[in-house]
Amino acid sequence: MRVVVDAFGGDNAPLEIVKGAALAQNELSVDITLVGNKKIIEEIIKKENLNFGDGLVIVDTPDVFDMHDDPTTLLKSNSNSSMALAFKELAEDRADAFVSAGSTGAVVVGGTLIVKRIKGVKRPALAGMIPSPNGHYMLMDMGANAECRPEMLCQFGIMASAYLKGVEGKENPTIGLLNIGTEDTKGGELQKQAHNLLKNAPINFVGNIESREMPKGVCDAVITDGFTGNIALKLIEGTAVTFFKQVKNALFKNLKNKLAALVIKKDLYSLKSMMDSTEVGGAPLLGVRKPVIKAHGNSNAKAIKNAIKQSVIFTQNGVIENITDSLETIKD
Repeated sequence: MRVVVDAFGGDNAPLEIVKGAALAQNELSVDITLVGNKKIIEEIIKKENLNFGDGLVIVDTPDVFDMHDDPTTLLKSNSNSSMALAFKELAEDRADAFVSAGSTGAVVVGGTLIVKRIKGVKRPALAGMIPSPNGHYMLMDMGANAECRPEMLCQFGIMASAYLKGVEGKENPTIGLLNIGTEDTKGGELQKQAHNLLKNAPINFVGNIESREMPKGVCDAVITDGFTGNIALKLIEGTAVTFFKQVKNALFKNLKNKLAALVIKKDLYSLKSMMDSTEVGGAPLLGVRKPVIKAHGNSNAKAIKNAIKQSVIFTQNGVIENITDSLETIKD
C-alpha cells in the first residue's frame, strides 16, 4: 500500500517528517509519497543518508500551508500547498492513506471537503489516544466540531467502536459519554438525548463517565462534543507536564532525594515511556472515506513513523467499511 505524507506540515518539518517516513518504509515495507519542495526533500535524503528504495514518490510544490492561515483557504489560496496536494493524492486514488502534522483545522477541512465524508456521516471527528494505567483510551471528538447534535455524538460512538476493534484489536470496546454525573438524567439536552441514542446503538455503551474517571481508563472510548473534548485534552496535557516537572524538582531538591532518584530511575523511565505521545502516532479523522491521520504538531521522526504505521493498520483492517456497515444498521 502507499501512504501520502505532507512533508512540510508540523513544527519539525521537513527534516523529522522525511526521516520518519524513511523509518516507516524500511520497517513496514510500505510505499511513501512525500509532498513538498522536491529540492529540499532530496537534500535531506542525501544529507541524512536515508534509504527509501524504489517505493518513494515526491510530489513537488514550493507552497506550504501556514499554521496561522484560515483552514478554509486550503481549498482556494492554499490549494497548491503540500497539504492540499497530499489530500488530492488520496482523494484521486494515488494513495491509500494520508498523514500530516500540520494544521488541525486544515486537516479537518481537507478530509471533509476533498476526501469527502462516508455516506450518512453528519460530521467527521478527531479521535485521539490518551495514556492511562491500562494502556490508552480514546477521546472523541478532540476539537473538530465545537457544536454537536445528539445524533452526531451517537455516530462518534459507533465510529470509535469500529476503530478500536479494527486498529487496537479490542473485541468489544466499552464506550462512555462524558458528563457531569453518572446518572442517566444528568447533563443538558445534548447529553440526555445522546445518552438515549448511544444506549440503543450497536455498541457496548457503559453510560455516563465523569471527567475525574477518565485518567483511570474506565472505558475504551470517551465520547463528547469537540469543544468539551478539546478543553479536556489540553487540561490532561497541562496537568501531566506540570506533574512531571514537580516530580523532577522534588527529586533534585537535595542530595538525599537525588540518591533516591537513582534507586527508582528505571521505574521513572518506565512511567515516562507510558506517557510518551510519540508511541501513539496520531489522531484519526473518523467519518471520511479514506484513512486520514493527524499527527501531533511537534512530532519527531519516531512519531511520524508510528503515525504511518497507524494508517497502515487502519487501512488493512477495513475500519471504514465497518463504520459504513454500522451506520447502515442504525439507519435501518
